Amino acid sequence: MKISIISIPVRDQEKALKFYTEKLGFIKKLDLPLEGGNRWLTLVSKEAQDGPEILLEPAPLHFEPSKVYQEALLEAGIPYTQFDVEDVQIEYDRLSKLGVEFSMEPMEMGTVKVAVFYDTCGNNIQLVEKI
Repeated sequence: MKISIISIPVRDQEKALKFYTEKLGFIKKLDLPLEGGNRWLTLVSKEAQDGPEILLEPAPLHFEPSKVYQEALLEAGIPYTQFDVEDVQIEYDRLSKLGVEFSMEPMEMGTVKVAVFYDTCGNNIQLVEKI
């Protein structure tokens, strides 16, 4: 068994696509039209193009429990998911220059260094560096 796709709920797929590709550097893998103007929209890491895909899922627009869950996590300041990076400070500096809003600057927490940013589409995302 292996992970092939992980969903991230987004409020606007086009806005999310722009943010995740232009700011974070992911690459679009699939973009297939679905009913109601939605898309099966997946991204991959430049470093692992055959690896797990991120599905930019429009669930909060069509499934109230998803919207409630997403808003509760955001309000509590809890990250929806995390991305591993080699150096949190370098990513923090790079993303800050691109206008990405961080709610938590790089901070050491035991054996990791973390930072948290807002993805502009309803989610806090945590960056993690193993130290």
